Amino acid sequence: MTTVFAKNALLKNGWAQDVRLRISDGLIQSVESNAKTEAGDIVEELVIPGIANAHSHAFQRALVGHTEARGPKASDNFWSWRTQMYRLANAITADELYSIACQLYTEMVSFGYTSVAEFHYLHGSDSGPGRSLEMFSALERAAEDSGIRLTYVPILYERSGFDNDRPRGEQIRFTMTIEEFVEHYEQVRESSNSTVIVGLGAHSLRAVRGESLSELVRIAKRDGCPMHIHISEQTAEVEQCIEQHNARPIEWLLQEFPVESNWCLVHATHASDKELELLAKTHAIVCLCPSTEANLGDGIFPLNTWLGHEGRVAIGSDSHVGVNPFEELRWIEYEQRLMNRARNVANFEDSHMGRGLFQTVVKGGALACGHRKHHLSPGSYADLIALDESHPVLMGHSSDSILDALVFSGYSLPIDRVMMGGEWYVTNGVHNRAQINSCRYREVIHKLWETTPS
Repeated sequence: MTTVFAKNALLKNGWAQDVRLRISDGLIQSVESNAKTEAGDIVEELVIPGIANAHSHAFQRALVGHTEARGPKASDNFWSWRTQMYRLANAITADELYSIACQLYTEMVSFGYTSVAEFHYLHGSDSGPGRSLEMFSALERAAEDSGIRLTYVPILYERSGFDNDRPRGEQIRFTMTIEEFVEHYEQVRESSNSTVIVGLGAHSLRAVRGESLSELVRIAKRDGCPMHIHISEQTAEVEQCIEQHNARPIEWLLQEFPVESNWCLVHATHASDKELELLAKTHAIVCLCPSTEANLGDGIFPLNTWLGHEGRVAIGSDSHVGVNPFEELRWIEYEQRLMNRARNVANFEDSHMGRGLFQTVVKGGALACGHRKHHLSPGSYADLIALDESHPVLMGHSSDSILDALVFSGYSLPIDRVMMGGEWYVTNGVHNRAQINSCRYREVIHKLWETTPS
């Protein structure tokens, strides 16, 4: 049994003082407020729950900074970025993916992400496309070594577009038949360690046939697992869906499939007000990835419309141009400020933007990752962040504004220690495997970019 005594802890209903967390078997067994310190307590000044990263493509960490040169026609967009991404994706081996994911997950943990949903479609390995478990095993080992809690979401990718049932050449590595994909899913469920949650996903409506999506929905309902999908990220996708189905993407999805609370719709950038109203009734989660969405020029999600319908929100780092969850939260609010030319715009019940954003995504992210419990509560994973009260970012702040300071200061984060599953992986702001992972990553990244020029 481990006991953490927090002089101030952020619980589900707000800040509490003198909180003792009793931890065993990786779970919080009890939470006691207004307690007194006891022998053996690990005493911390400020404790907040860890954050779930609900959307990650680990291999894209190796792409960061390599797509920022303007093309000769000065018409760069998501689709031109995707061409460069495919080039890298087709060069990565399972061993290289392990090193990239180790570096990425270590960075995530150091910034306060304690769990991650890996939206994984890079199935093919050195030994060929399709059925190999090598790429999954690389991610599983990286998660175990870094300590992050993994929700593995294998993604079905069948075709190149609404009007083309065949993949393009550079997509072959990603593709599986629905039969191969279900076999992969079942094998992973049988072989993965007990800490891994296994979900299901479709890359997008344009990349998956309707009958195949029906089979995924059936299995997800049978197994009660998370169900993830990219949707309405690009206006071209919306236009193609209207042309093919005479309906917008979310509109068509809701017409054809029983979307429920285990669904996570990623981006939903170009959803209409009516689509969001109908989607909110399903209790599904929308995962926003603002730093990636800005980097790709996707657009801005209509946040207040969604919040007005009591919609649930998670965040993800997606392509990993940023891996700081507090930066993602800052982007969410700043996008709305720029669009509305006003301040403190997000429509939360809490008047403090930082606290409202944080509490919202702690809940939404946990649900998107398939965690039954969230916040610092009995039965929840013992995944928590201990903050350094003496850090300049927090100086002069009370409990009311601590999270505002964390979200809206662009300075270094005052994270002292990070616990996952009852074990400390970050101490004095440094992950215990940071140096090992960095050295391995350096070797891999030099090799990759020698053979895969920008």
